[in-house]
Amino acid sequence: MRRQATIPLLVIGNKNYSSWSLRPWLLLRKSGIAFEEHRIPLYQPQSKVEILRFSPSGKVPTLIDGEVTVWDSLAICEYVAERHSGLRLWPDTLPARAGARAACTEMHSGFADLRAQMPMNCRRSLPGLGRTPAALADIERVNALFNDCRERYQSLGPFLFGRFSIADAMYAPVVLRFRTYAVNLHGAAQDYAQAICALPELQEWVTAAKEESEVIAKFELA
Repeated sequence: MRRQATIPLLVIGNKNYSSWSLRPWLLLRKSGIAFEEHRIPLYQPQSKVEILRFSPSGKVPTLIDGEVTVWDSLAICEYVAERHSGLRLWPDTLPARAGARAACTEMHSGFADLRAQMPMNCRRSLPGLGRTPAALADIERVNALFNDCRERYQSLGPFLFGRFSIADAMYAPVVLRFRTYAVNLHGAAQDYAQAICALPELQEWVTAAKEESEVIAKFELA
């Protein structure tokens, strides 16, 4: 869909469940970039047809900025970083940028067991569920990544690479999962999770998620 407008349109799924939608949404909101959002409830009879009006992949999220259409969460974040280079959405130094990109792509392509066993659900408290051996291994890897980043960049700010970056947008849904399933982190990782949860923009998303009425059974677990 081509869209002539002064601000971009971000097409997202249910805020309660769509972790991939949260990632670019949070980046845009935290960065102060104006955009419109269009929410399409997922797994409904007309969901695919409606999404295809905006997204060539038939999936959300999708960003439409004039004649530019970008689908996939990380691709959207990369586009926003290039489009708004003055906002410095990647770390400043080459080593830090390399680390941030590696962390983002690891999130993008990995942690399949964590995502499958602990789907994002902002409305629920489900302590103890989803703890399969593979999911626990994913949790340990995330915990190690958080602690390593904070040890390296703690002097620059409270987030993974100091100031808020694309890496934090990519891992924010994981932090929400840990809260839902009462996953205990150790060391600086716990402080980092608290910093993410304290973001007003993330709290705004969670509040809206709790107000949604749709229930997707496959993501409820109990």
